[in-house]
Amino acid sequence: MRRLLALAMLVLLTMSAGCTSLFGPGDLDQEQLNAEAEYDWDTDATATIDLRADRSRSVYDLEDRRNLSVYGSNALGLERPPNLQSVRYQYPNGTVIAPDDSEEFRVQQSRERATIRVPEAGGKVAFTIPRNGKSFTTPTFVEDTSYEVVLPSNTDVAVPLLGKVSPGGYTTEQVGDRVHIRWDTVETSAISVRYYLDRDLLIFGSLAGLLTVAGLLGAVYYQMQIRELARRRQEVGLDMESGEE
Repeated sequence: MRRLLALAMLVLLTMSAGCTSLFGPGDLDQEQLNAEAEYDWDTDATATIDLRADRSRSVYDLEDRRNLSVYGSNALGLERPPNLQSVRYQYPNGTVIAPDDSEEFRVQQSRERATIRVPEAGGKVAFTIPRNGKSFTTPTFVEDTSYEVVLPSNTDVAVPLLGKVSPGGYTTEQVGDRVHIRWDTVETSAISVRYYLDRDLLIFGSLAGLLTVAGLLGAVYYQMQIRELARRRQEVGLDMESGEE
């Protein structure tokens, strides 16, 4: 009976996992795919990901490819197509088009992935994916190449207890009020970043300071109690030597 209940729960979770449901992925929203968006096409990394509070905007250099497959994962760790928005293609000559502008520019979706097909090899493709929180993880859709992640304004990863970047071998650069994290070559299957707001560091520092002061006061109080106990024991010892009860 327990196995049947566990199986039923697994099926229910899978069915409720959005695009990876048992009935296949949902239909692509053409209005979202063609929604207006501005991208920084002037990038020198193969993959550049611009993080904002509520979304990520990615630009990929296709080099000699005509398509790019993108995916994420659900709570069960199963691959699922992301909620792509504002998809764009930039021709090598700099012209930018949306899916509605060309029949050869298409976004196709399967149960696990979304594939962006462009009119010709080369150029760059860009898309937006909604997000939230202070952590970001993405599969490396193009392996063994350069990646750059641009953190939201007034955030950082420099303090190990608050920030974390994987894989290693990266460099950081402050440009204005934003930190750029760059890998010359990523050989892992995913990259992840956990960042913090600058004001979080102030709060963390203040809390650490208060805890330090509290610890010092506690140590002083403990020493005073030890000394008081030693004094009382000495007084009792003197009384015993004098024969008093």
